[in-house]
This record gives sequence, C-alpha cells and structure tokens, in this order.
Amino acid sequence: MADGLRVLVAPQELKGTLTAVDASAAIIEALRAAHPTWQFDALPMADGGPGTTDALLAALGGDARTSTAHDPLMRRIEAPWGVLPGRRAVIECAAASGLLRLGTDELDVRRASSFGTGELIAAALDEGIGEIIVGLGGSATNDGGAGMAQALGFRLLNRAGEDLPPGGAALAGLDRIDAANAHPGLANLSCLGATDVTNPLCGPTGASAIYGPQKGADASAIEELDAALTHLAGIVKRDLGVDVIEMPGAGAAGGLGAGLIAFLGARLQSGAVVVGEAAGIHERIRQADLVFTAEGRLDQQTAFGKAPQYVAMLAQAAGVPVVCIAGYLGEGYESSLPLFAAVEALSDGKGPLPTPAVASRQVGEASHRAVAGLLTRGIIIIPVD
Repeated sequence: MADGLRVLVAPQELKGTLTAVDASAAIIEALRAAHPTWQFDALPMADGGPGTTDALLAALGGDARTSTAHDPLMRRIEAPWGVLPGRRAVIECAAASGLLRLGTDELDVRRASSFGTGELIAAALDEGIGEIIVGLGGSATNDGGAGMAQALGFRLLNRAGEDLPPGGAALAGLDRIDAANAHPGLANLSCLGATDVTNPLCGPTGASAIYGPQKGADASAIEELDAALTHLAGIVKRDLGVDVIEMPGAGAAGGLGAGLIAFLGARLQSGAVVVGEAAGIHERIRQADLVFTAEGRLDQQTAFGKAPQYVAMLAQAAGVPVVCIAGYLGEGYESSLPLFAAVEALSDGKGPLPTPAVASRQVGEASHRAVAGLLTRGIIIIPVD
C-alpha cells in the first residue's frame, strides 16, 4: 500500500447525533487533513430506518421530493421522499409515520396510522414511478399497514360496511377488504421493503410484543394489538389470498412489512443489503485498501444484520480491514468485535448525546486513533520511498 491509500467510508447514522452523510464527511475531513494523498470514497449506509433516503440519494444521486401527507395521528404535514436514477422512488415509513413525528407525550399506538406512508407511495405512483423502495424502520404505528392500504384506495370495512377508523386497535372490527378502487399504479408496481428485522407479524416475537412498548404500548395494548393483527392476517388470507402470518419480516414497522406484502405484492430484504447493492458496494470494497463504518451503539445486535456487520462481512471476504466507529459500546458488544480490525468508541454512553459539531470532532479523533493503531500493528502499511 502506498501513501495514496484508498479508503471507503461507509457509516450508518449515529442516531440522534450525526446522519450517515455527516459521519462520512467527518471521517473523510479528519483523515484527509492528515493524509492529503489518500483517496476517499463516501458511501453513507442505512438499514431501512431514518436516513435511508438520504443515504441512497448521496450514493446514487437523484432528486429529493416533498409531499403533503398525514402523520401517525392524522395531522397534515410535509414529508420527504426521493427519486433515484432509473425512476425508482425511495420512501421511509418514518418520514410520515415515524416516532420522530410525535412527542413522547403523544404516543398512541392503538390509534397511530400508516396512512401517511401510503400517501407518499401514492405520490410516487402519480408520477408514473413503477419501482419503489420502502424503508421499514422507526415507525410509530402498529396497524399492519392498514392505513397505508386505505391511502392507496383499499377499503377496510366492518360488518356494517363502514370504513375502519385509523389505528391498529380498529382492526379487531375488520370484516372484509374491498380492493375495487385500489390505486391503478399498483397493478405494475415492483415494491421492495427494506428492513433490518425478521420478526413475524404476531406472537411473542411479533410486532406488538417486541416493538409495541417503544411506541407506548402497555401489556394490555400489546395483547389487544396482537389479537387485532392476527385477525387482520386471517382476513388478508381470505380476501387477498396472501398468507402473511409467519413470513419473516412481516412484523417490521408495526406490521407494515406484512402490509407491503399483502397489498403491494412486495418482497422484503435486508435494508443494509438494499442500500449497499444499490450503491455498488461490492465493487467499491474491492477497490479499497481500508474501510470505515460506524453506528451509534455497537452491541450484540450489530452482528445480526446491522449495516456495519454487512459492510464488515463483505470487506472480510475481500481481504480488506474494517474500522468501526461507535457512539458507545452496548451490552454484548464483545460478540461483534471479531468483525472489525479496530473499534473506537466516542463515549461510555452514560452522558447526554453530543452536539453534531462535537460529535464530528470526536469521530475525526477516533478515526485518527484507529489509523494509528492499524499502522502500529502492521495491518496497513505506508512504505518508505
């Protein structure tokens, strides 16, 4: 390796502190100042949650869009999405239907609706777009994609023939699904759901039990919502001919994974893989001498489909060392250490999150420490002329 080291910088967001784009810039700016002849390639990563649209637009180019939609409590908002080269849309469910739209005192998981996500999908279909990536992460909802379906023209009716009100709890009264007025653009749609979870729709590892608590669900709400989603799955199987109850990933985003499969004919895939493959990560790793990745918390979950694990596995297969910058080290982080040639943490995770400016400085300092350690260990070499 020469002093013109080729470095691929592929971080995930450091949640609440730096976006993946900002983390990429912080690493590159710090290392470029010390190593001006090194070549840097920025590939911001995401796993389907917040930041997926920005990561894909940064990696591939395209156009940012904003459309009027409704938040989880059915208040009108303006929500972002994107159009990638090749007329592919990328939409995050978090953009309209996410926890980020609600204050902690507004959480109402029984009533929260994915209607706004459906409105963004409809906006893309109205532009004639036939291929859509939907990021499944950060949702405030637990309605199995019912709201999304209603926004796209499906009628979810009770026994009196009335449309169901918003929210997962109302699904207990679902009697039938009427698809007669579904958006015509759905007929030729290719939809991909991007997620980093494999939870089924219902049961002890389903959407309600695992993710309901972070959306405000107590034990009573979890039981009610799980029963409602089970009922929804039965009606979907009868009326749409799709059995979603045991599908891996169906429980993503409060069951929106199941909704995408049932109403849009979607397939689900690892969000990190979706972003990486769209950005040509395999070839970009092969061209690199060193890879940097990052995430807010390195813990036992990192090794199970998170973006840094995906980046590290590809790099290991190509024989390229990987550095991971972590906001802090969480429980069971030791299980993820074998993935990386070096790990640098910014803090112990016990204090408040740093400001973006402070975090950028800390990321830069951590990047320098990692490079120094790799040089000392002979993992990267700058030969003498």
